[in-house]
Amino acid sequence: MQQQIVTILGATGSIGSNTLDVIGRHPERYRVYALSAATQIDKLLAACETHRPLHAVVLDEQSAERLKKGLIARGLSTEVSYGPQALVQISTAPEVTTVMAAIVGAAGMSATLAAAQVGKRVLLANKETLVLAGQLFMDAVARSGSVLLPIDSEHNAIFQSLPPFYRENPYAYTLADAGIEKILLTASGGPFRTRELDTFSQITAAEAVKHPNWSMGRKISVDSASMMNKGLEVIEARWLFNAPAEQIEVVVHPQSVVHSMVQYRDGSVMAQLGSPDMRTPIAYGLAYPERIAAGVKALDLFSVGRLDFTAPDFARFPCLNLAYEALKAGGAAPAVLNAANEVAVAAFLESTILFTQIPHVIESTLSQLALRPAGNIEELLDVDAQSRCVAQEIVLQMGGTC
Repeated sequence: MQQQIVTILGATGSIGSNTLDVIGRHPERYRVYALSAATQIDKLLAACETHRPLHAVVLDEQSAERLKKGLIARGLSTEVSYGPQALVQISTAPEVTTVMAAIVGAAGMSATLAAAQVGKRVLLANKETLVLAGQLFMDAVARSGSVLLPIDSEHNAIFQSLPPFYRENPYAYTLADAGIEKILLTASGGPFRTRELDTFSQITAAEAVKHPNWSMGRKISVDSASMMNKGLEVIEARWLFNAPAEQIEVVVHPQSVVHSMVQYRDGSVMAQLGSPDMRTPIAYGLAYPERIAAGVKALDLFSVGRLDFTAPDFARFPCLNLAYEALKAGGAAPAVLNAANEVAVAAFLESTILFTQIPHVIESTLSQLALRPAGNIEELLDVDAQSRCVAQEIVLQMGGTC
């Protein structure tokens, strides 16, 4: 068994921390080459002390100096660098076999794309790479022979439920070739699944970040509350599985036990079930096609008791509908959607706009920029930057203070 050499982009977030937990259970199989973080320097220091990476990358020079001092105080020799190019370097280094792409937002896209271009095994937990640059990324994977494994629990579940020939080379076939009628993407419905609609304008940031099933960061928790998270996952599924929008259906499943399903022509529905713990898909991605212990408690169906499934309410969750519309529009629209959403969510978390104004910011930004060109990475990054500026102006017009 050859040891995998792993770079973790976004090591201090929930995905990164869980990845380090799984790696720590199998030191004979995995060695950490590099870790990156934005501003959580103390947490990064602790991870460096435990896993002894050769490299650590942070956001800026000030953070780098702080990290260096902490490493010296602990007698550690980890080399420190900072900035976007440093992320690319630790993702494409010849020694690295596997890259966990877990940086939230567009910041992780260039490094993730670079890893795919040089043929690394990419464990994809960064939504924006596919939302912004799905075609470019999948083309890079095809050209280099990179192994792409989705880490989002829903996409990982779909991957596990597909026939092996299709999951490993979806663009050589169609869903019809695999006998597939639909991809069924499950959603918990978040904390406001049953809340009275006329109270949505009163939703606070503290309420929105309290997900009923998953422990996640603040931004992704708000996305789950608005179901934009599921909308972004629909766009991801389109690219990961070569699936048109009309064959990707969202199913609200509040227990978060069935992580997603695939419906076949013969009437069969294949599903992956498990406890809501991200270490399961992470372990699957790290060890594929093998299975390893992840430290996850076995699913107890008797405790679960029941499984409920309902259709999503697009009136309650307009962000989900906006994501479908952006996917169907194509071009720059998904990139505009994602950037506008990030600005709107940040404004909501700062209490400068209402929860109900998030979709208005997104829709208004889409109406202005969706038709911009987006044929290469430079154009996509330009669209991303323009969309943020426009969205910030819309927030200001609403009375916010971005």
